[in-house]
Amino acid sequence: MFKTTIFMILSTIIVAHRGGAKIANENTLTSFQQAIEMGVEMVELDVHMTQDNHVVVCHDATIDRTTNCTGKIEDMTLEQFKQAAVVDHVSKLPTSESMPTLREALELMKGKTKILLEIKRRNKNQYAGLEQQVIDMIHEMDMVDQVVIQSFDDQALFTVHQLDPTVRIEKLLFCRLPFGMCFDGKINRFSVEKYKMCASLNFMYKFIDQKSIDKLHAEGFEVKVWTVDDPRKLNYKADGVITNRPDLFMNK
Repeated sequence: MFKTTIFMILSTIIVAHRGGAKIANENTLTSFQQAIEMGVEMVELDVHMTQDNHVVVCHDATIDRTTNCTGKIEDMTLEQFKQAAVVDHVSKLPTSESMPTLREALELMKGKTKILLEIKRRNKNQYAGLEQQVIDMIHEMDMVDQVVIQSFDDQALFTVHQLDPTVRIEKLLFCRLPFGMCFDGKINRFSVEKYKMCASLNFMYKFIDQKSIDKLHAEGFEVKVWTVDDPRKLNYKADGVITNRPDLFMNK
């Protein structure tokens, strides 16, 4: 069961952001296992693709920040990616662990927790075929009902929906402004019709309020918020909370 505050409801899904990035080394099998043992209902992870077309788990487009090596993921082979050692988030020293492939992450979490998979892409020409690979993999592993795909990138979501409309997709958003909504770095008037295929709209937590959540609920959307590391910062009821500190939202 989830820990509740005066601002949260029992049905709120707690999502371990990158496995719980402030209590474990982010986007690692260790962090995912810790989240599972904590009883988190959903784990968020990020995917990129190597030069030799392997889908791997990492938040950044490079391995500079999280490992003892450097380089763009799209410029390295899987072997090169796996040779890099994860750097401990506290000591900053290399560990014995490497960043996982998506397949490794799915194998670990299959049947144990839901997965919120973020497709990362800087431009429409990057990672050609990534969506197809992800769809094929979750079907092959019989995990369609366990994996949810989210992205800031509209084209990634449209592609996933076109490839398989049975896969649940969710739209990542940054902010809501008085004169419109902010999508993919551009200010546009909000159109719910554009995102009707999305089950949830996921906002940066500072830029959403209860009134907007209620309106989106009326349109049939769920709302998740990111990235909240202190329950006291929420003054509304969202359907999901994406957090680096799932331990603060869970019953001890």
